[in-house]
Amino acid sequence: MTDDMKQRFAKLNTTGTDVLIIGAGVNGAGLFRDLAVQGVSCLIVDKADFGSGTSAAPSRLIHGGLKYLETGEFGLVAQSTLERNLLLKNAPHCVQPLPTFIPVFSWTRGILAAMRTLFGSKTAPRSRGAVLVKIGLSLYDHFGSRDQVMPRHRLILKKRARQEMPHVTQEIVAGGIYYDAKISRPERLVFELVKDGLQANENCASATFTKFVSNEAGRVTFRLADGSEMSVSPKIVINAAGPWIDDVNAALGVPSRLIGGTKGSHILLDHPELVRSLNGHMIYFEADDGRICLVYEYLGLALVGSTDIPANNPDEVRCEEPEVDYFLESLRSLLPTLRFDRNQVIFSYSGIRPLPASDATAPGLISRDHSAPVNEPKGDRAYAIMSLVGGKWTTFRGFAEEVADTVLSRLQRSRGLSTRYLAIGGGRDFPTDETARSEWIRASAQATQSSPERVNELLSRYGTTASALLAFKSAHADTNRIAGAPQYSHLEMDWIARQELVVHLSDIVLRRTTLAIEGFLTIEGLQEIGKIAGEALGWSEQRLANEIAEVVMLLREYHGQTLASAKASQPNSAARPASA
Repeated sequence: MTDDMKQRFAKLNTTGTDVLIIGAGVNGAGLFRDLAVQGVSCLIVDKADFGSGTSAAPSRLIHGGLKYLETGEFGLVAQSTLERNLLLKNAPHCVQPLPTFIPVFSWTRGILAAMRTLFGSKTAPRSRGAVLVKIGLSLYDHFGSRDQVMPRHRLILKKRARQEMPHVTQEIVAGGIYYDAKISRPERLVFELVKDGLQANENCASATFTKFVSNEAGRVTFRLADGSEMSVSPKIVINAAGPWIDDVNAALGVPSRLIGGTKGSHILLDHPELVRSLNGHMIYFEADDGRICLVYEYLGLALVGSTDIPANNPDEVRCEEPEVDYFLESLRSLLPTLRFDRNQVIFSYSGIRPLPASDATAPGLISRDHSAPVNEPKGDRAYAIMSLVGGKWTTFRGFAEEVADTVLSRLQRSRGLSTRYLAIGGGRDFPTDETARSEWIRASAQATQSSPERVNELLSRYGTTASALLAFKSAHADTNRIAGAPQYSHLEMDWIARQELVVHLSDIVLRRTTLAIEGFLTIEGLQEIGKIAGEALGWSEQRLANEIAEVVMLLREYHGQTLASAKASQPNSAARPASA
């Protein structure tokens, strides 16, 4: 624990805290930042790392929810498209536009089924024809017109569609092209939200890898990662635990049944030919069983997703073998001229969507909207409990704003600052055109005596935080690179370990960076990173060995990745450029 955080905890013990947020996923972190900039004292805790649960397992899309039009959730689409547009402005260092191609297999099919779904049918429409796609994309453009930053959709006929996507099956009759967005480093953005809140308000604090101890007489006690205990008497508790919400409420003495989650799995393929053929587009398609799937380029790999399976154990969820088979078979059907096999899969992940409890027979029909039901104070529990139910990655800021306004009202305070155009982390002062980018790179290269090429690489990875990283005084040089991942340096790892509230080695390789998911992590590289982190955090040799073993286990058991030696050749890695 840093000295700064120790001082913050001591202050909270003395003065108390207005709000305790349990759960440091994107919804909890977004709310923490919003309340912090309003001057509200907050403590945010999590039983693991920032953004390590559901927030680390999305399709890595920032999207408006095109499919929600079918269920008539127009308000959710309107909010989602607005928040997508705002994130393109507020987090340009990790959120970029994503042109999306929809293959169309008929002209009129699906209209009656879509109408039944719109009016409450519990069966999802199948095989959406060109007419239905055209109507849907036109509505999507309409809802996304606020703060619009991307082009409108277009519908193209078969010949042109197959020129755009040459490997798509001959069975299509047309294709739709519209724009959404993707996020390169969602886990890191969650951390940046928390860090922004800490920088904005010295009366706020955070703690990861905490364990709930007790809730007595309105005082909530946690055991921290270093073994010490922290107790607070909050005025309001926010339960932002995602799929663990009902567990947390039970621990707080208010049993609930708010969550009925579904499992979403994804795989990463090392498939250069597929990546080239996508030409920067996502293909958003209907699999043979009617489920919606997607494939797009992510950091030089092909990301494929996702499943939507009822599930209720977020601690044990992982991508299973049948799901991998399902993805590969769906791609073979969609792109019959390309080869797909298991050797191309280099990483997989899975998470539980914390959806509202529902009796819908089709998981895809469960609402992705959000709510925040309240348990009012009762007995010796002097605080209200607000549970953040549902929602999706894209809408975290809007959801946080709604809940923050409710909290401010309960605290009899007023909003002092809107987060609507508040940049996040490395997106602050980010150069968004080529001229500004070139000037920023030139100035940073001169100030830090780094090459412009290296500054550009780090700007793409960390946003404008790159300048502080390069200027950081460290015993580790930026010219010393990680074995198997020469685009990452020893300086980066030292900076992250010392500056970014790291507790475990897995925090660095799975969340502060994308080393593992990119497939560039090797045994030697992990050992190098562990040694640097151990020096920074004071780990013993035994602790370091345990940390390395834990990462190896996590990658093998939960991500289907076995670490190779840096000396061993990795499939297709030579053909794949090192991504920034």
